[in-house]
Amino acid sequence: MKRTARTVIPLAACTVSAALLLTGCGDGAKGASAAGGKVKVGLITKTDTNPFFVKMKEGAERAAKTEGAELSTAAGKFDGDNEGQVTAIENMVAAGVKGILITPNDSKAIVPAIENARKKGVLVIALDSPTDPQDAADALFATDNLKAGELIGQYARAAMRGKQAKIATLDLAPGVAVGQLRHDGFLKGFGIKKGDPSVVCSQDTGGDQSKGQTAMENCLQKAPGINVVYTINEPAALGAYTALKARGREKDVLIVSVDGGCTGTEAVKSGRIAATSQQYPLVMAAKGVEAVAAYAKDGKKVSGYVDTGVRLITDKPVTGVSGAKDTAYGLENCWG
Repeated sequence: MKRTARTVIPLAACTVSAALLLTGCGDGAKGASAAGGKVKVGLITKTDTNPFFVKMKEGAERAAKTEGAELSTAAGKFDGDNEGQVTAIENMVAAGVKGILITPNDSKAIVPAIENARKKGVLVIALDSPTDPQDAADALFATDNLKAGELIGQYARAAMRGKQAKIATLDLAPGVAVGQLRHDGFLKGFGIKKGDPSVVCSQDTGGDQSKGQTAMENCLQKAPGINVVYTINEPAALGAYTALKARGREKDVLIVSVDGGCTGTEAVKSGRIAATSQQYPLVMAAKGVEAVAAYAKDGKKVSGYVDTGVRLITDKPVTGVSGAKDTAYGLENCWG
């Protein structure tokens, strides 16, 4: 993994909460001197262990090297660590960053810290997950999750042409925007609406593999004839596959999913998942760094939503769905 130069600051200037892992923070004067006038960019992710955010960090590092920028990074120890992200923003602003890229752990609670940074002239770009409200940050660089769901819905509809679909949806959790958008996109792509009788079971999984397995087991008890399974992500899909295999149903049920991580893409290659919509965290972060560098040069701030791309990945193309790529492409561009 390539790494760009980072400022090292005395510990006294970088007091961090126990829930936070932070590198490259410190006081502005010393940071500017060490950087030799380089544009400073901060990246704050939800955690530093999730492969999605590891790939995001890689994208930021590559772009920082290309742009001649100095990158500082921070990550919460767990998903939900708002206090740590607030501390990271404050430290990065004190260090003189021109822009901050952040995947918010708490989309509402992080807003005051973001507003304070913006008042000081810092460009703030949300990556992957929007703030609430979305315009609390200058811009959002993210996957179009509605489109991601729509792509696999279109695929499932085409693959099931001529058959009566009995669908299970293995969702995320109530009130979470990304989960709702993917779910709604799937329904749209499949050509049905909420409440359609072809959806015979819906369960929340939290995006977890073991919970996905339990959810699928519950659905099979409720509706043994299920032949299509939509899942919020690939861990949930693999859990569903395990449950189906235990019933001897793994070969006659179509599973579609979203994310495009390397493990999930391998599952598409092996046939456990029929298709997935791949998103690109590396692109999110790279474009974010580029936007901060551009702001430093001309003072123009990027604004609004920027689509960072999504593509259908499958080795079993179907008539009527164009633009899909095979798993060779998917494995070249996956994360994890």
